[in-house]
Amino acid sequence: MQSLLVRLALWYAILAAIPAMAAWQELPPLRKVVDNYIAARTAELPGKTEVAVGAIDQRLRLRRCENLEAFLPPGTRLWGNSTVGIRCIGPSPWSIYVPVSVKVIAPVVVSTRPLAQGRVLTRDDFALQNQDITRLPAGIISDPAQALGKTITSSIPSGYPLLIEMLRAQTVILRGQTVKVITRGPGFKVSTEGKALANASAGQVVPVRTQSGQVINGIAKPEGVVEIAF
Repeated sequence: MQSLLVRLALWYAILAAIPAMAAWQELPPLRKVVDNYIAARTAELPGKTEVAVGAIDQRLRLRRCENLEAFLPPGTRLWGNSTVGIRCIGPSPWSIYVPVSVKVIAPVVVSTRPLAQGRVLTRDDFALQNQDITRLPAGIISDPAQALGKTITSSIPSGYPLLIEMLRAQTVILRGQTVKVITRGPGFKVSTEGKALANASAGQVVPVRTQSGQVINGIAKPEGVVEIAF
């Protein structure tokens, strides 16, 4: 009789615990919410993305939630070491945070040799190399055409990623230089001469004083040409 009472008491304890267990949030759905969120937010990133999601504390006791939502804390982004939040939207709201590491492996332009300040870059001075761009500063160059023919503004060592701020386009127009001004428009092209009022690299806007004394702005081109388009 005593044994029967013990078994009944045990079954009663188990049955009583089932509703309480059912009230706690299972952890695998939380990980799935995070994975889906990261996959959607990193789909358009350049190169190959490698993501590592930290473990969710197994000791957590969260109220079961039917409406889970992942989010980024204010001021953060999925780049390098980051954090993704998960919150419950419902009558008993809660939120937790999961550490995330995002690597983006993409080709960047790096120097193939030590480069001295003032050097004009040739194709042999740089190469493409796959790197984790989340660990690099802003302004990295991924297109070799952006580096070719540019001038190094400060010396850099071999194997160093090239940045836009390190490079300067060659000066094609000098202040005081007599330039050829070409005005283009639908069905016409007019050429005249003028005097440049500033130095300019290819593609920069440069002011020019024409022979009539008028000051106009045009786009600096190689070989002393300034072009104005209408």
